[in-house]
Amino acid sequence: MNYVIIYATVDGQSKKIAKKIQENIQQTDNQVTICPIEEADHLELSAFDKIIIGASIRYGHFSKKCFRFIHANLAILQSKPSYFFGVNLIARDKNKTVIENNVYVRKFFEKISWKPEDLAIFAGKLDYPNYGAVDKYLIRFIMKITGGETDTSKSIEYTDWESVAKFADRLVK
Repeated sequence: MNYVIIYATVDGQSKKIAKKIQENIQQTDNQVTICPIEEADHLELSAFDKIIIGASIRYGHFSKKCFRFIHANLAILQSKPSYFFGVNLIARDKNKTVIENNVYVRKFFEKISWKPEDLAIFAGKLDYPNYGAVDKYLIRFIMKITGGETDTSKSIEYTDWESVAKFADRLVK
C-alpha cells in the first residue's frame, strides 16, 4: 500500500507525530510519503491508497491551511480511505482524546464535509522555553484556566506515543 501523511504544525509536534506514524507504517513494508500541508498542493493524491491528515490547534483553532486543503481535495478524500489526527493540549486529559469530549476537533468536523474513516486525538507538547513572549503569555493564561502547567521554564511532552502507535496499527489493517 502507498500512504501519504500530510500535516499542519505550529511548533513541530504534529510533524513529530506524523513521523512516528510513518515509521510504524513502514515497518509493515508499506510505502509512506510525508509532507507539510504548505507543500501538499503538488502531491497527486490519486496516486496514494490511503491519505492521512494531521493538524494541531493553536488558540482553539486548526489552521486555515488545513481547512483550505480539505475543501480543495474533498472529492479525493471522500473517494479513498482517509484518516485524521488532531493534536491539542486539552487532550492531556484522556477524556479529551475522544471526539465527543474534544470541543476543538468536534467543531472542526462540524465545519467541514469530510468524514474520515478513522481519527485520533493526541495531546501535544507544552514548550514554554521556545515560545515567543506573546505565545508564552497567552498559553500560560489558557493553561491556568484549564488547570495546566503554568511554570514558563518547563517543557512537557504530553503525547501518548503508545496511542500514536495504536492509531498507526489501525491504519494498516
